[in-house]
Amino acid sequence: MPVISLPDGSQRQFDQPVSILAIAEDIGPGLARAMVAGEVDGRLVDASHVVDADASVAIVTLKDPKGLEVIRHSTAHLLAQAVKQLYPSAQVTIGPVIDDGFYYDFAFERAFTPEDLVAIEKRMKELASQDLQVTRRVMVREDAIKHFQGIGEQYKAKIIEDIPAGDEISLYGQGDFEDLCRGPHVPRTGVLGAFKLTKVAGAYWRGNSDNEMLQRIYGTAWPDKKALKAYLHRLEEAEKRDHRRIGQKLDLFSLQEDAGGGLVFWHPKGARIRRTIEDFWRDRHVSADYELLYTPHIALQSLWDTSGHTDFYRESMYRPMEEDNQLYQLKPMNCPFHVLIYKNALRSYRELPMRWAELGTVYRHEMSGALHGLMRVRGFTQDDAHVFCTEEQIEAEILAILDLTLDILTAFGFENYEIELSTRPEKSVGSDDIWDKATASLRTALEKKGLKFGVDEGGGAFYGPKIDIKIEDAIGRRWQCSTVQLDFNLPERFDMEYVAADGNRKRPIMIHRALLGSLERFFGILVEHYEGRFPLWLAPVQAVVLNITDRQADYVASVVDSLKKQGFRIDSDLRNEKIGFKIREHTIQRIPYLLVVGDQEMESGLVAVRTREGEDLGKMSIEELTQRFKSEVASRGRN
Repeated sequence: MPVISLPDGSQRQFDQPVSILAIAEDIGPGLARAMVAGEVDGRLVDASHVVDADASVAIVTLKDPKGLEVIRHSTAHLLAQAVKQLYPSAQVTIGPVIDDGFYYDFAFERAFTPEDLVAIEKRMKELASQDLQVTRRVMVREDAIKHFQGIGEQYKAKIIEDIPAGDEISLYGQGDFEDLCRGPHVPRTGVLGAFKLTKVAGAYWRGNSDNEMLQRIYGTAWPDKKALKAYLHRLEEAEKRDHRRIGQKLDLFSLQEDAGGGLVFWHPKGARIRRTIEDFWRDRHVSADYELLYTPHIALQSLWDTSGHTDFYRESMYRPMEEDNQLYQLKPMNCPFHVLIYKNALRSYRELPMRWAELGTVYRHEMSGALHGLMRVRGFTQDDAHVFCTEEQIEAEILAILDLTLDILTAFGFENYEIELSTRPEKSVGSDDIWDKATASLRTALEKKGLKFGVDEGGGAFYGPKIDIKIEDAIGRRWQCSTVQLDFNLPERFDMEYVAADGNRKRPIMIHRALLGSLERFFGILVEHYEGRFPLWLAPVQAVVLNITDRQADYVASVVDSLKKQGFRIDSDLRNEKIGFKIREHTIQRIPYLLVVGDQEMESGLVAVRTREGEDLGKMSIEELTQRFKSEVASRGRN
């Protein structure tokens, strides 16, 4: 007679083993209709799962985040079923859940077209409307291999061959379709109504470029049509904000294939913004008592052997180059270079903490298929910093880093973020004692700052615990940028020491810290966040002075000269075009201020001020305009 403990603290007793669905029905028919799965002692299970002993049970519904994952996994199966019905010769491979949706990879003799996606989605809706029951059965590994080989699904058979012999394999079926899966899945296809196929792309079997190319169909699924509509609206907004399109339209940067993929060329306007970001970053770091470093782009491969990069990071490193019978390596990271500077002298505890920062360009061997605008490139500049300190100084340093991080992110317009503390993974280096102290220091720092955070148990790096900060942009997307990581590994590998107060030698704690991540990726995020409408302090051209006739040309030049001497980025437009045309053109270029000059303005020493939003601010003197600009730049665009 199992006793079922529910999340509200109540208990229900049953005379015999009971299914999750029956438990939901016992609580109420409405809950049973809304359920998609169950949770037994913290483990997700199907609605048909039978509980035969005392257990803690939760009913997972459409509104539950865990239920959303079940919905998306089940919709991937619905996609595979529709493809098999429409294109019987297609072979199914894998179909996992991803952020905001799912995908399924298929082996098919021709490329899927947009028309195919329309037909597939239509068939998915028909299958969902049939409200097919989803059932689970179990087979032994060897029988499962024979089963999938027998129905021509060779990829599924290969997947099962990698599972240890003797293991049982679960299969989920709905109508005429059956797929290999661990589950859980929704009890019936009628639950799946709010979904949309989004695109098709190429993908290598098992992610290996030596394997055959498959076709990946992406889709999204949500609890209801309202949530789906909101997501599709975000997709439309994301398309409008695509940094590649805006970057080309505003002439900010380019990716020159003639020079190689994944290499960024900063055009003058983009370089102005980058310089502004870099200057601000340097000023903030100097104020926070960091010293700035510059280090080489290459080093002997033996350095990367010592750091462990050639063992753990080889696939992301370019091949070494030979000089004087020695191998040199393009740097994929800046960390070992900072360690070498530390080891250049014997350090004392009186020198700690040492805070060193660098805008260091690194190079990563990314697959061509993984490259994506500025978000994934092969050469990029990290806003890297390392703090060397004692165990006792960790908490204070983390607090200072959090202050600096949030100050800088807020200045760029990011005020909403998600924070996660990641703890010791199963495979790691360092003693239990130092892991416990370091993790406690990170946790205490977050709590003292009053910051809400989640905990990713076992999600830390092998060399230490970490804090990750995801910023939220204007349309609600989250981007991983800032990270703070403690490192017990490199100090050991490089035999780093300092002389403690008692005269003994001790290992320093090394803190890796990046606030923006990479300048390239962060710039891409900024472009999309602002949709190219940068606040005045970041705008590559802060204002354009427009004349109405040639008579005002000299006055325009004097206005431009005066504002430039004040440090503003000002252009002029003296073309023989109608003023309306000029205004429209520079508005499209998203320039914050348009300064119009006619005879009246010239005679009175004023300018007529318009914003890119079309607001007429009236006439201002150069002194009034300068004060407005200075105030707006100082506030970073925030009122």
